[in-house]
Amino acid sequence: MIGAVCVFCGSSPGTGSRYVDAAAALGEHLANSGVRLVYGGAHVGTMGVLADAALAAGGEVVGVIPEGMVRREVAHTGLTELHVVADMHERKALMARHVDAFIALPGGAGTLEELFEVWTWSQLGLHAKPIGLLDIDGFYQPLRRMTDHMVTEGFLRAEQRDALVFDTDGARLLRTLAGSDAQAAFGRS
Repeated sequence: MIGAVCVFCGSSPGTGSRYVDAAAALGEHLANSGVRLVYGGAHVGTMGVLADAALAAGGEVVGVIPEGMVRREVAHTGLTELHVVADMHERKALMARHVDAFIALPGGAGTLEELFEVWTWSQLGLHAKPIGLLDIDGFYQPLRRMTDHMVTEGFLRAEQRDALVFDTDGARLLRTLAGSDAQAAFGRS
């Protein structure tokens, strides 16, 4: 069972409404499912949309934000909890400690960096928490092809590739991460 999930997402809304709509739907679904949302703590981009949707649906939302971002006035001030930390390293470590799973929405370099770090941690055996990617309109298909290529070229084991769970529907992705399919992908319980 997943009691808390860390969602990595963008400080920008992306193009069109599809990414914002997906963030709102995921936030609402997490709240309605009783799953605590832990995220980057900002009020901008898909991060803000995700948090606002979860809050509006009565969910618990915990933000973790570095001091520098607070000084730039991007911190979300209406959260259940807001933790201000020294830097990005402390942010990621704190978020990871307090969740049962990770989900990456479409985003930029920061989203990928956070995703890759928790993926690497899983490969090193530092955690056994499932990792999902919400693949809106094929956003993550180039990454999926790249991970296949990494396996083909001998830089990644197939089970490490398969630790990333891709889905186009947030509710279904959360169910998959909570179920045995995600645990089987990790090769451990």
